[in-house]
Amino acid sequence: MKINGELKYLWRAVDQNGTVLDILVQKRRNKAAARRFFRRLLKGIGAVPRVVVTDKLRSYGAAHRQVTPSVEHRSHQGLNNRAENSHQPTRQRERAKKGFRSVGAAQRYLAAFSGISPHFRPRRHLMTASDHRAEMTVRFAVWEQVTGVTGRPAAA
Repeated sequence: MKINGELKYLWRAVDQNGTVLDILVQKRRNKAAARRFFRRLLKGIGAVPRVVVTDKLRSYGAAHRQVTPSVEHRSHQGLNNRAENSHQPTRQRERAKKGFRSVGAAQRYLAAFSGISPHFRPRRHLMTASDHRAEMTVRFAVWEQVTGVTGRPAAA
């Protein structure tokens, strides 16, 4: 991710259901940055995970051995697809040239977006079309109650 022409790295933790647990934008992608992210994540969730799944970046393994040595660590290309898929909205925004002006702006946007986005993305592959329509009607009604905004978005 580029912010003001400078390359930044997006660290994202996702649980087994695809829910975003934490997001952090950092300047580096080394062992110290991974250790900082792991510590922040563990402090935020308040529990020790059973398994940690990452991509093949070596700094994850080094940081994992220091922060959570008792937790199983799986590093494989296909295992972290939930985290990779949760990156897609951020990448779409970058491609549309609606980049972030600062690290703080990126952090604030991503933190808010990760809480709101799952509300409008039910697990469609587990539902029939009629169940999906009914679920989305309920979710938009809840959204209208919470925000006071009426009307569904226009179809693209």
